[in-house]
Amino acid sequence: MNRRNFIKRSAAITGGLALSGFGSTLLSGSNNFPFKISLAEWSLHRALGKKEINHLDFAAIAKKEFGISAVEYVNTFFFEKANDYKYLSEMKKRVDDLGSKSLLIMCDNEGNLGDPDNKKRAQAIENHYKWTEAAKYLGCHSIRVNARSEGSWDDQIKLAADGLHRLNEFGDSIGINTIVENHGGLSSNGKWLSAVMERVDHPRVGTLPDFGNFRIQGDEWYDRYKGMKELMPYAKAVSAKSHEFDEKGNETGSDFYRIMNIVLDAGYKGYVGIEYEGSVHTEMEGIHLTNDLLKKIRDSI
Repeated sequence: MNRRNFIKRSAAITGGLALSGFGSTLLSGSNNFPFKISLAEWSLHRALGKKEINHLDFAAIAKKEFGISAVEYVNTFFFEKANDYKYLSEMKKRVDDLGSKSLLIMCDNEGNLGDPDNKKRAQAIENHYKWTEAAKYLGCHSIRVNARSEGSWDDQIKLAADGLHRLNEFGDSIGINTIVENHGGLSSNGKWLSAVMERVDHPRVGTLPDFGNFRIQGDEWYDRYKGMKELMPYAKAVSAKSHEFDEKGNETGSDFYRIMNIVLDAGYKGYVGIEYEGSVHTEMEGIHLTNDLLKKIRDSI
């Protein structure tokens, strides 16, 4: 669906037509918006990496600079603080003081949940426990994990599903979801990751579909629109990945109108997280451009 048809369809909905997935979604967002906007910390990874901004200030930047009151953390920016409850308490206090909310923690560098080595897989599972507990303390609904594995198609499904199932046993016990992003390798193949979800088959295990992360390896890409459609039935969060924008404010690599049509048509009712990763614009500019585009789409409905 192109931009023109998206707006036509949106107008029909606001006129009272209930089309697949949109009707219930339209009334679910804040202020009757069809979706809400959050900010992923990775959008500021260069500034954070250079120590130009402090992780503890992330929620304030989201609120004061962009008017966004829901944040998604990345564990690598407070990697040694997962068990430091004095630090986590300060994070929580700052978010609460802003009237904002913490949504999830994106977890990297903790091992492969689908590792074919049983001991390494068990260690990776255990490594994520502390982030699950931190997410619970901060008031998040999920941790985002990776489903990396090795071997044949079927073997990787089996191994990734095993790691996710075992990690989820812990997460489920404290009320935290375990969600998987399309993040390279077979996880960027919508058919494969959907098969993993089907094998795990648990309401607390889901996906975090990312608009742009459909590169399997090298120059091999999975169709992003097909992939989004395959992953949205399991989505508990959504990542609006952006890189560059044209003079009209549209993202040049992904048709945001087409993808948001897929997101909403799936009946999704949660936040859409801005994750700017481009280099043409500054990080602040890129976040503003992504935010403006999402609001333009939202307001056209």
